[in-house]
Amino acid sequence: MIVDPRIKSVVSSFLDENLLLSPDLFEGIENPLEKGFSFEGQGTRTPMVVLNRELFDILANLPPDKINWRDFDRLRVLYEKRKEMVGYLNLVEILKKQKVTTGLASQHIKPTAGQADGTEYEIKYENLFRDVVAKLEVQDFIGHLNSRYKALSEMLSARRDMQTVVSIGRLGGKKEREEVSVIGMVREKEVTMKNKHIKLTLEDPTGIISVLVNKNNQELYTQAKDLVEDEVIGVKGTTGDKIIFSNSISYPDIPLFKEVKKYNGPEEVYGIVLSDLHVGSINFLDKELEKGISWIRGELGTESQREIASKIKYIFMLGDLVDGVGVYPDQNKELTIKDIYDQYEACAGYLKDIPKDKKLIIIPGNHDAVRIEEPQPPLYDDIAASLFKLPNTLMLSNPCNVNLLSTKDFPGLDFLLYHGYSFTYYADNVESIRQKGGVDRADLIMQFLLQKRHLAPTHTSTIYNPDSKKDPLVIEKIPDFFMTGHLHKTNVSTYKNITTLSGSCWQSKTSFMEKIGIHPEPARIPVINFNTREVKIMRFGK
Repeated sequence: MIVDPRIKSVVSSFLDENLLLSPDLFEGIENPLEKGFSFEGQGTRTPMVVLNRELFDILANLPPDKINWRDFDRLRVLYEKRKEMVGYLNLVEILKKQKVTTGLASQHIKPTAGQADGTEYEIKYENLFRDVVAKLEVQDFIGHLNSRYKALSEMLSARRDMQTVVSIGRLGGKKEREEVSVIGMVREKEVTMKNKHIKLTLEDPTGIISVLVNKNNQELYTQAKDLVEDEVIGVKGTTGDKIIFSNSISYPDIPLFKEVKKYNGPEEVYGIVLSDLHVGSINFLDKELEKGISWIRGELGTESQREIASKIKYIFMLGDLVDGVGVYPDQNKELTIKDIYDQYEACAGYLKDIPKDKKLIIIPGNHDAVRIEEPQPPLYDDIAASLFKLPNTLMLSNPCNVNLLSTKDFPGLDFLLYHGYSFTYYADNVESIRQKGGVDRADLIMQFLLQKRHLAPTHTSTIYNPDSKKDPLVIEKIPDFFMTGHLHKTNVSTYKNITTLSGSCWQSKTSFMEKIGIHPEPARIPVINFNTREVKIMRFGK
């Protein structure tokens, strides 16, 4: 077989970029490069990609670094094996129309309608999403961890018990049995074979040191059992030969005397959480959601319940508005709506009935049609166009910071909104949480993360894009409310004057939930009185 030297040259140039060309690309195209495709300086970030005509059309307009290659390759394999036909085809269509989204640092907007006394309140927010770099290098991850360490070590250094911290690199000059304080990132944790003590490997930018937690110090040992890799801690103890014998462990944590803020305006103001709708699933509870929206409209409930509904100004929608396509194997069998655009269209059909004076504050989740790496950008205005057409929606990143109800005399209430994708990792891997209920105890997981001042301290607990300038998952701004979804179970608690709230869902138990151990309690709406900080739960199902 004689191969045209021009084709051989083209194939070779693409191979240099880890791209194998499918034969269908040369049907009517002498040189794919002449059709506007360019990969210069971008990189695919994948070991090897077979470039067929569908993928070629995508890459003609979308840089390779904007594609989640793991998801793409997984769906294509399922498609070729004829196990999941719709997911791959829908993803191809989405990527062909996708726009590169740039996150905003901050912005202020006003609700569409004022309060009863004529006052209008700003919604201030900070999107934590940033554009990813074109090509990730090892240095990006190093810079990301260094930026995280710097932010968290500064929080720890402000603690009274961490005032005499020394860098690990300077411990070599210390005498044995000298008292020291260090701050470091947990590189490893193991139980010693002989005595069953816990041995930590702690690292800072200057060096590495071993830390021993004696099993006979029961309180400290219990605390150390819950430590996770990559979190930043403070340790006080005495020096040994290349080791510290620990006496105490400190977290960045929330200050003990955080103020309890309550809105002090002329009228009561309420907010509610509508999390994890999963529109498009065969398990979607449409009748229950319709009942919930009827109550929000003031058409259902007792007189006092309808009065509360009239005072709702903010509705937090904390991800997974739709069930998505190709999120898990064989999901197509559990969908009533198999097109992602149609799913968002159906979702908007429900939300349009919510009165326009109630602001819908929306973040994405892992089932929504945005990149899964955190922070996730706001929903895309082309895929979820029907939602953008609603006059009362505000699309934000996951996670994000929001400030509501600020006035000349009141700083407003601060909210940390996070879908909660990392939660199942800590439910499974932190012993005290696992023993007390795991995924059913969102309050314990949220308290744990507030103590660590990070939404996903362990490298493998979520999928993220490293940012060498700033780790956006560090909890820098202390919220008044920490609100999440994902676990499909309402849970309300308080930690150091922070209200922690996990939303319900509008989907009955799926095969995937059963597989990962989620026990949903659907069709419940948490109702928050911002004047009193009291939270009540409205039920619209069994």
